[in-house]
Amino acid sequence: MKNIRNFCIIAHIDHGKSTLADRLLENTKTVSERDMQSQVLDDMDLEREKGITIKSHAIQMEYMQDGQQYTFNLIDTPGHVDFSYEVSRALAACEGALLLVDASQGIQAQTISNLYLALENDLEIIPVINKIDMEGAMIPEVTDQIVDLIGCKPEEIILASGKSGIGIEEILAAIVERIPAPKGDPDAPLQAVIFDSVFNPFRGIIAYFRVFNGTLRKNDKIKFIHTDADYVADEVGIMKMTLTPKQEVSVGNVGYIITGIKNAKEVKVGDTITTIARPTTDAVRGFQEVKPMVFAGIFPVETDDFEDLRDCMEKLQLNDASLTFEPETSQALGFGFRCGFLGMLHMEIIQERLEREFNQTVITTVPNVSFRAYKTREKDTAIIVNNPSEMPAPNVIDRIEEPFIRAQIITLPDYIGNIMSLCLGKRGLLINQHYLTPTRVELTFEMPLTEIVFDFYDKLKSCTRGYASFDYAPLDYRLSDIAKMDILLNGEQVDALSALIHRSRAQDFGRKLCSKLKELLPKQQFVIAIQAAIGAKIIARETISAMRKDVTAKCYGGDISRKRKLLEKQKEGKKRMRQIGSVDVPQAAFLAVLKLE
Repeated sequence: MKNIRNFCIIAHIDHGKSTLADRLLENTKTVSERDMQSQVLDDMDLEREKGITIKSHAIQMEYMQDGQQYTFNLIDTPGHVDFSYEVSRALAACEGALLLVDASQGIQAQTISNLYLALENDLEIIPVINKIDMEGAMIPEVTDQIVDLIGCKPEEIILASGKSGIGIEEILAAIVERIPAPKGDPDAPLQAVIFDSVFNPFRGIIAYFRVFNGTLRKNDKIKFIHTDADYVADEVGIMKMTLTPKQEVSVGNVGYIITGIKNAKEVKVGDTITTIARPTTDAVRGFQEVKPMVFAGIFPVETDDFEDLRDCMEKLQLNDASLTFEPETSQALGFGFRCGFLGMLHMEIIQERLEREFNQTVITTVPNVSFRAYKTREKDTAIIVNNPSEMPAPNVIDRIEEPFIRAQIITLPDYIGNIMSLCLGKRGLLINQHYLTPTRVELTFEMPLTEIVFDFYDKLKSCTRGYASFDYAPLDYRLSDIAKMDILLNGEQVDALSALIHRSRAQDFGRKLCSKLKELLPKQQFVIAIQAAIGAKIIARETISAMRKDVTAKCYGGDISRKRKLLEKQKEGKKRMRQIGSVDVPQAAFLAVLKLE
């Protein structure tokens, strides 16, 4: 056990975690030259296309130093704020972390928040400055930033380059010397925590675990403490480039287990595995429950596919524990799910994965956050509103509270003005402005979560030319003037297009939405009125004129009354049509609403 080291790589997005992991795997000969490719641990097509890590990946390496063989369990983690739950779970399985900072970009917001996550878990931090061979590398400045942030000595910082392989030997040596070996008692009852799982169509569910006490052997009768279900360990092993079966996985190690479970509900991330023969009395402290930030409805295009979609969502939830969902119905879209995501990128990735991995084409409704509504009679009882249709009628609402977040933005001083005007325009309050170095400033804002859900990140990047990094943490709920805006087509409400929005923004948003729908809805034989309304008050309107059939074409010559008679008949028909005609909203309209600027 003293020769085992469990560690992960944490950094801001795009600071070179996956490239550094490639070099570590090459150097320890874990991956043969034939199988080597860039971002070797990112096995999803989506990850390669977007150049980001979505899932944290565990892999075991063997390393020789001073005639002793060491076993390294490396977990490569995502850097984007929307996947921070992956990072928090990876940290629970480690004793140390490589904190990677890009030499040309310096410390950024996600670097700091990932560092705090690591310190909460009492991990040993090894600071590494990456990309030192780039032309714009600012090694002395970045060294000072790291010393200020962590309080380490400058000589403890390792200079490296994942691309050209500089400093890889020093990193491997530092892992052996600085990261403590795992603690635990090999003779105690088995105590292992599940930190991830994946669904395999042939083998069932594969759970990844870290052993804290005892040993897990093949064919052991085991039990999951939280779900209180019994199984047999059909196969246990370790993660190399492929799953490698072993007879046992001992204390301090990271491994996988296959028990033939097919039902996704039976495996819960954060659950503790123990044996039935010698059960442990206390479960390992799990991870904090995930708090979704953004809610949206996901509906199948064909209503008959609802059960298929449920199966796919359950399998996807195994692989992505930060996804939460519950069934809901909509008059416009039928049966579907109300899903909670950690952010807009997370929502986009889930939609992509449903289409690619499970061939499910889905419609997504307008995303929103959860509010608290208080009724006039029960002023102390809050109703959680995740969906516009759950909002009580305006005449019975006493007050509404919306969630606020603390946003942390790190940027160059040149862009302070742009960021100020963006954040204050989004109803933000400036709390603090702090110069980390003469060329880097940290701005802290308190902002409503509703305002950053849609396009805040994109606008921040464009107004700072990509030189700002952003991270946020939830604060509390505060009183706000939120209204429910409905979209009416010929007086009929389309519930899938309803939105909860601040009253000051409602008119502007309503106008944009109505004009967008005017472009997208096909013309009918009758006039269609598109209206945005708050309660009974119409705040915006567009009209789609009727398609006109020339009924007088076959009427030539003769008296004018013949033409008039035909036109009157057409007018009557259009009037009746308008009363009974219904307007179908095409799928493109729902998708376009999401992309409203």
